[in-house]
Amino acid sequence: MKAITLLQPQKIVFGTGCIQNLAEDYQKMGLSRLFVLTAPPIRPLIEQTLSTLTSAGIAIEVYQDIVAEPTVNDFKQILAIARQFKADSVVGIGGGSVLDITKLIAAFIHSDQQVEDCFGTGFIRQKGLWFACLPTTAGTGSEVSPNAILLDERDHLKKGIVSPFLIADAAYVDPKLTWTVPAKVTADTGMDALTHCIEAYTNQFAHPSVDIYALQGIRLISANLETAVRLARENKVQGSTPSAEYQEAREALAFGSLYGGLCLGPVNTAAVHALSYPLGGEFHIPHGLSNAILLPSVMKFNAQACPKRYAEVAVAMGCEPGKDDQETAQRGVDFIYQLAESVGIPKKLSDLGIPQTAVPGMAKAAMEVQRLLKNNPRKVTEQDARDIYNSLY
Repeated sequence: MKAITLLQPQKIVFGTGCIQNLAEDYQKMGLSRLFVLTAPPIRPLIEQTLSTLTSAGIAIEVYQDIVAEPTVNDFKQILAIARQFKADSVVGIGGGSVLDITKLIAAFIHSDQQVEDCFGTGFIRQKGLWFACLPTTAGTGSEVSPNAILLDERDHLKKGIVSPFLIADAAYVDPKLTWTVPAKVTADTGMDALTHCIEAYTNQFAHPSVDIYALQGIRLISANLETAVRLARENKVQGSTPSAEYQEAREALAFGSLYGGLCLGPVNTAAVHALSYPLGGEFHIPHGLSNAILLPSVMKFNAQACPKRYAEVAVAMGCEPGKDDQETAQRGVDFIYQLAESVGIPKKLSDLGIPQTAVPGMAKAAMEVQRLLKNNPRKVTEQDARDIYNSLY
């Protein structure tokens, strides 16, 4: 068995209402200047926790203006604010973009490195401030991964920074923070988390120690995403405690997303993510939606390279086995098409306002993401990338 390195937060807390653990834990550490990154819709959900910390004498600076796809310049502006505040600790409470910025603030606040010099794997030289992540969507898994993504304005491409120093000191996964997430965001981020698990399981570097996370994530998300989206559409959450069915679906998605995040460090993703980056970089399509629209087409492309693995994915999603692995794998692809349609994912890139004339440029840009393409079970050429994009028109 090949060697593998598993790096995870020193502390992972999971459970509805566990945000209160953050305040209790923080006060025991002797830290006193907390920089909090979040978003306006989240602020009401965390006021009690912030008040508890303020009452304990903790100085808190809240930054809540992070855009959906943060750029290098966005990060530098926020970093300047954190430095001016003289933060000694950082907490991110939000979606993937908020958590990614949180990691980078903690890493770079006392560093003389420039963030744009650290794109790739292993370039951050040292550990930064103590930081914790609290996800408010069930999608990116960023709370437990060593990855952070920024949009590099120089070439309009989303780029990743991967480092063990971007692993949070603590992750608090509280499904209650996801109760009020809109149906569309629930769908996009849920498909993103499912993509993490599928790409980890069918990866060139797949490993039994990570397969456990990937398969369980696939089971949980496949069985609960449609329910969570449906109940979110019915808007039965606002102003009241949601139904047990809704709470259970949200807990399952949060767990599935966590499992997907645990796959990202040791194994990571592959062609779906590589091909999605140009959609976000050039056309500012949300990351989860980009992955969701590409996932079934890439699965179809890859399945012939490792049909047994894709058949096992299909069974984990609840599909009945076919007469052979190829047929079972195709049933998995069909399931993803149906799931994507049921939760409202567009079928065509043109539905996202992306003209077909952009395909050659996107294919060329995707080829730059070799850190992910090298993981794919089937080699992806620039022509293959064009073909996959063109199949979505």
